[in-house]
Amino acid sequence: MKVFPFKIPKTQNIGLIYQEDKEEVFYDKLHQHEEIQICAIIKGEGTLIVADTVSDYKTGDILVIGSNLPHVFKSDTTAIKESFMISLFFTKKSFGKSFFELDDFKELQNFFSKSISGLRIMNNQTKIINQFLLLQHQNNLERFINFFKILNIINKSKSSSLSNFIYPRKYTDNEGKRMRNIMDYTIHNFDKNIDLDTIANEANMTPNAFCRYFKQRTNKTYFTFLNELRIENACKLLGNNNELTISEIAYQSGFKNLSNFNRKFKDYKKVAPRDYRKVIA
Repeated sequence: MKVFPFKIPKTQNIGLIYQEDKEEVFYDKLHQHEEIQICAIIKGEGTLIVADTVSDYKTGDILVIGSNLPHVFKSDTTAIKESFMISLFFTKKSFGKSFFELDDFKELQNFFSKSISGLRIMNNQTKIINQFLLLQHQNNLERFINFFKILNIINKSKSSSLSNFIYPRKYTDNEGKRMRNIMDYTIHNFDKNIDLDTIANEANMTPNAFCRYFKQRTNKTYFTFLNELRIENACKLLGNNNELTISEIAYQSGFKNLSNFNRKFKDYKKVAPRDYRKVIA
């Protein structure tokens, strides 16, 4: 199976795909799939990368990943040893080419529009989680009915976008593999020194070509993305480990200069690391 694009395994003639991921870590390679994914994080936490945007995920989150939206979950095994996610996969054509074009589903057009950039549901999470837990013990017809209950709740809930910029074309296999290698290397080495020559070599490109390539596909420079990933890691350490000093957290997150860390952290989070720790303590 090619890692990217990722093919969702399905039984023939099944329109709605139900999947449980109960592992030490979630699938941690950058991938995209045609299906829209609605997922409930039953247990787990870590870093979530969707298109150009780095954020986090945690137990109780409800996330919607749009069709062909590149994403990767990086589970934090220091916090929770086993991760558990329940997902539903479907496309606008899963139940017939014009199914969702029926007047019955006019209210869902807003959901499909917003799903393009991905969604994080901001309220009604417990209600949606409870519906997802029911799916574990339902047959295909019951899951199909419950799916529309979940869609209806999500459609009426407050949400925030998971990404800010969507590359206007679907990645080819070669592009996908290249971006996967870039993301994979960065995710596993962000705490180390990464210079332009090193990451360009991972992409098998010259430094200048790599800079243009990455900027075109994410609307930001590579080092902006790298700093965002490092800051998200620092946020976790600030919230989970009071024994570490700010300087130690900066170093473990890939910053070799404390003043640079403080400046970058405040740029991204609009608050100093020390004040951030006080707020989430």
